[in-house]
Amino acid sequence: MIARTVPTLRRAVDNLRKRKATIALVPTMGALHDGHVSLVRLARRRASRVVVSIFVNPTQFAPTEDFGAYPRTWKSDIAKLAAEDVDIVWHPGVEAMYPEGFATRIVPEGPALAGLEDRFRPHFFGGVATVVGKLFTQCRPDFAIFGEKDFQQLRVVTQMARDLDLGVKVIGSRTVRERDGLAMSSRNVYLSPQERQTATVLYRAMKDSAGRIKSGEAIAPAIARGARTIEAAGFALDYFEARHAETLAPVTTRKDGPLRILVAAKLGSTRLIDNIAV
Repeated sequence: MIARTVPTLRRAVDNLRKRKATIALVPTMGALHDGHVSLVRLARRRASRVVVSIFVNPTQFAPTEDFGAYPRTWKSDIAKLAAEDVDIVWHPGVEAMYPEGFATRIVPEGPALAGLEDRFRPHFFGGVATVVGKLFTQCRPDFAIFGEKDFQQLRVVTQMARDLDLGVKVIGSRTVRERDGLAMSSRNVYLSPQERQTATVLYRAMKDSAGRIKSGEAIAPAIARGARTIEAAGFALDYFEARHAETLAPVTTRKDGPLRILVAAKLGSTRLIDNIAV
């Protein structure tokens, strides 16, 4: 079923609830790839019914970013979701999500102010938190599935659901990668053939730095080496950092807690993000 208005969605969700169904939500912006399909399959394992939202959210794009050019592949998306037996596709227009007079925003703190994505996209997490908060109240899921590739986003959404008592268990799903290690992303289609080959440097640099840290090298020089590798390949590096895997706080040694290496860098006109556990 495809729902395009809140009342239609609510009726569909109510019908599922009457049958004692558990519901998992997979929020997406469309342009679905195998990474998204893996989220849907995890949702199916966690709940008896699956709702997938497709909404390109304008409030998380800055004026200089690619909202208008963001890939939209509706027919292909629906075919993928039908093949996975998704129960409801929630596909609202902008007017349904942000009707005239809309004047309320969620302003997240904590992991949203970690000095990673928020340093370069200060508008982003307010837009994400607001739209995800709406999706949670519209769909009323028991579970919500998010990919670990957007790791800071996963932490922000998890904190928001907990802080606001939204009754949703947020579950992170491991990053799905191409055979050469590049994290699957809807934005990969923007890469030229040469850039696509170069893009694998991000994963290799993270793996190298993580291996050095695991073998006892201090964090600072291991991270510095990875950053140099990425810049030497032609990337414009925004950040390449080791952080606490739960709080995203800066770390200086492995004793500071579980670690995550996070990277954001621009190759040509395409900005890529990724992360791995240490």
